[in-house]
Amino acid sequence: MNLGASEILLILLIVLLFFGGKRLPELARSIGKGLSDFQKATQDVTHDLSAPEEPVRMSDSAQSNLRYSGSNTTAIHTPHASQSRTSEKPSGTDS
Repeated sequence: MNLGASEILLILLIVLLFFGGKRLPELARSIGKGLSDFQKATQDVTHDLSAPEEPVRMSDSAQSNLRYSGSNTTAIHTPHASQSRTSEKPSGTDS
């Protein structure tokens, strides 16, 4: 696709007529900002993918809590879905 000077001039003239002279700088600014945001996002992604992962280090207090919490854990009993807690009237008492 080879655009010459006359084709580019024609496109710019149509854009100028379509958007007007006052909105053209605003449009160009928003397009430039969008392109720069897109380039920054792609650079961040490539940087994150190429950087080696750093190991996650727990704080000393978190490590000591993890170390000593093994013997103090208690199980929490939750009823299963098959064990319903609905109160039913006994079948022999019809009042």
